[in-house]
Amino acid sequence: MPTPDRGPDRRTLIADTAIDLVAEGGLRALTHRAVDAAAALPAGSTSYYFRTRTALIAACYQRLAELDLADLDADGPALPPAPLAPPDRAAAAAALAGLLYRWLTAGRARQLARFELSLEAARNPELEPDFHRAGQGARARAAGILAALGADRPEEAADLLVAWADGLLYDRLAGASARSRPAPDLSELTSVTRRMIDAALS
Repeated sequence: MPTPDRGPDRRTLIADTAIDLVAEGGLRALTHRAVDAAAALPAGSTSYYFRTRTALIAACYQRLAELDLADLDADGPALPPAPLAPPDRAAAAAALAGLLYRWLTAGRARQLARFELSLEAARNPELEPDFHRAGQGARARAAGILAALGADRPEEAADLLVAWADGLLYDRLAGASARSRPAPDLSELTSVTRRMIDAALS
């Protein structure tokens, strides 16, 4: 039986490894034994911390949300938890475009895993609350920015903006023409995100 030392660090390692496995091989690749092997952990470590596959997937949701919020925090003054001064639309569009560019390039694998794992929540009612909770942080952050930009109903505007951003990511990472599309271009994404923000605020 694995010892419970380094619990928080080991839980993070297990979640990160599980996300990598899903990104590479889909949900069929996600087993406790596979996570142990890929993370170079003693056999039984993953099942010690996450007894069931459902618990392991829920941990992936939580970790994905943490990583997404860390990315939001890294994208400059346009996307803080509580803006000190109202951002302008151009700054917000540039920040969102930078975030999408990162997720289409360096963060591509993580986004593919997120799409794979989101489908499991649609099939497993036990996972729906964890999946819903994981998505609230980014939506709350978007609502705060849109409120600062003057949205009358920022929560509704945030729902639209997040849906459009998810749709763009899915189309360009996994859509029918994903493999034939040109490489992500930051200036093009900035133009697209400006139109998205303008539409969400209209």
